[in-house]
Amino acid sequence: MAELGKRKRKDFREVADEVAREIEAGTLRGGERLPTQRAFARRRGIAGSTAIRVYGELARRGLVVGEVGRGTFVRAAVPHPGGAALTEGAPSRPSGFGPPGHQAPDAGQGAAVVNLELNYPVVKGQSALMARAFGPLARPDVLLEATRTAAPDGTPEAREAAATVLARGGWRPDPGQLLFAGNSRQAIAAALSSLVRPGGRVGVEEVTYPLVRAIAEQLGVRLVPIAVDEQGMLPDALAAAHRSASLAAVYVQPTLQNPLSVTAGAGRRAQLAAAIGDMGCHVVEDGTWGFLAEDAPAPLAALLPERVIFVDSLSKRVAPGLTLGMLAAPPGHLDALARSLRSGGWTAGGFALETAVRWVGDGTVETLVAAKRADVRVRHEIVRERLIGAGVGAGAGAGAKGRFRTDPRSYYCWWELPPPWRAETFVAAAAARGIAVTPGPAFAADGRRAGQAVRIGLASPSTEVLAWALDTLVDVAVARGG
Repeated sequence: MAELGKRKRKDFREVADEVAREIEAGTLRGGERLPTQRAFARRRGIAGSTAIRVYGELARRGLVVGEVGRGTFVRAAVPHPGGAALTEGAPSRPSGFGPPGHQAPDAGQGAAVVNLELNYPVVKGQSALMARAFGPLARPDVLLEATRTAAPDGTPEAREAAATVLARGGWRPDPGQLLFAGNSRQAIAAALSSLVRPGGRVGVEEVTYPLVRAIAEQLGVRLVPIAVDEQGMLPDALAAAHRSASLAAVYVQPTLQNPLSVTAGAGRRAQLAAAIGDMGCHVVEDGTWGFLAEDAPAPLAALLPERVIFVDSLSKRVAPGLTLGMLAAPPGHLDALARSLRSGGWTAGGFALETAVRWVGDGTVETLVAAKRADVRVRHEIVRERLIGAGVGAGAGAGAKGRFRTDPRSYYCWWELPPPWRAETFVAAAAARGIAVTPGPAFAADGRRAGQAVRIGLASPSTEVLAWALDTLVDVAVARGG
């Protein structure tokens, strides 16, 4: 009994450190659900109140995420270095939160007041625009047809609508080469599954879309980090990686790459196309954020039509809750990709296809795209005022408060922190002030190469709250970072 009492008095930070080490070692894997706090307390021999604080600490480090009604899950974008135990909590209401008269919710239970991890842009009047498509769908005959299951290639109307949405830089895919998934993540999973066998190697930017790591783990494929510069993936580094051991495929984001916001120019895209052509492998080109850069060069799919699967979705253009994943594939690969979509259960629903057709046809998508391009410009004015104006360096110039990379067309910033900040401790300090940001290692293809940086999503809060949040993050950086 005395020993049990001693274990119950273990500090919650020590227990959080133990769990962090298990996540880093892969004992606890991305997407795995943790036991209930009561069960966790029994297994660890600690008090229930300590277990609550452990879960809160893990959430503040960005290692786990809680889903109401489902439980607490290890984030798919981990493991990343856990570092030393972090300090707990914050005042129940952040001082000076937001614009005058704004009532801040209670942050004392570890919940972020401002979530700059989520990044789904919403503009004024969006719901009313979207609603126009639903009126005709309420007719029983139309609704019956729209709620039937759909084949991977959807309908002729859906293929024409998708070709219109995907067109960019003088390129428009052949509607006969289009397939559909439920969302962009499923589209990426289906594309990689159709191209790469378990154990195969996939080249990716050294910092990349986090869910690609989770997808690769589920498929049993290995991600190979490829060095990047201010235009994204380096062709010479890609070729060198392939020479060392053959790559089965490449996953790349040439336009407004997430999280660095870099865009490859026409020359760089031609170099990448030449390198990939020499390698003889296939490409999964992710164009999810490309709609914000209307002046971007033609995609790789236009340069390597026989080797590129182009993926995109409506989640950012319209809304994440009712979206549609779209894939433009080489003719010779359509059958394999369709089999992958079916076997993975990733095909799109008929209702989503019908809604997308109506949104494209009535101008909703075009209107929302224009509004979001304007919205992102407004938010970058705030970024310039609050970050550059406060002494944070931009581009190649590092200031005493670090430096950030972004593009004025992008809804995210990559902030390289000033010493002695570490990404995970900065995330915890920001959470203590009521703000959630994403630690850089969450984007690292190998969990190590991101440096001490965080990604800041600009899309979700109001402009007033965004301004307050950026001011607060600068204050946090100054507290220990200079």
